[in-house]
Amino acid sequence: MGKIIKFGEDVAGYNIPVLNEREIRAAAGILFLATFLGLMLIIFKGNFVPIKYIITLFFVDFIIRVFINPKFSPTLIIGRLFVRNQNPEYVGAKQKKFSWMIGLILSATMFALMVVVNSYSPITGIVCLICLIFLFFESAFGICLGCKMYNLFYKDKAQYCPGEVCDVKARQEIQKTSAAQLFVVLGFVGLVFLLAFLFNDNFKKPPYDLFGVFGTEQPVK
Repeated sequence: MGKIIKFGEDVAGYNIPVLNEREIRAAAGILFLATFLGLMLIIFKGNFVPIKYIITLFFVDFIIRVFINPKFSPTLIIGRLFVRNQNPEYVGAKQKKFSWMIGLILSATMFALMVVVNSYSPITGIVCLICLIFLFFESAFGICLGCKMYNLFYKDKAQYCPGEVCDVKARQEIQKTSAAQLFVVLGFVGLVFLLAFLFNDNFKKPPYDLFGVFGTEQPVK
């Protein structure tokens, strides 16, 4: 039973239980995609059925992660299959458990309000947005927002963080951002506003079927 109910793996060279960050990021990407698609179906189709399935599976997955063993989490298993040929990147299990407890609370809230009570409100919208932000930062940037909150509540600081961000060190030259690069980013943002100002009306025009394979009518000119 002790091998089943456990949080984290014992790996040689690490003095605390650890998890594989690569499969965690993969699982976060899977959950983000599913939640995002469910949200789009609500916004554009008014269809709440898929998101109810997603929330329920999300909730069950996090119950398994936190209270049983991350090794048996369905999304982490799928993530492991995708990244099984990549070298593992080990992270401390403690801060991940704290982060996933936040995820469990958020998914429990969504489950209670949308699945059990069968309702929607600004509360469910905000909680869903928070979940998407957490999942996006984890999958896209490898930044665990919940892990950063761990250091605010516990005296023993997080160990073995993704990208070794827990270790205080000087940035290497390739990691530094120059003023010219920042100027490029500002210019890119300015381009977005310029496009919106100059071409918004043109962008609003619906595209037509170039080859006529879908049988749609040509837009009226």
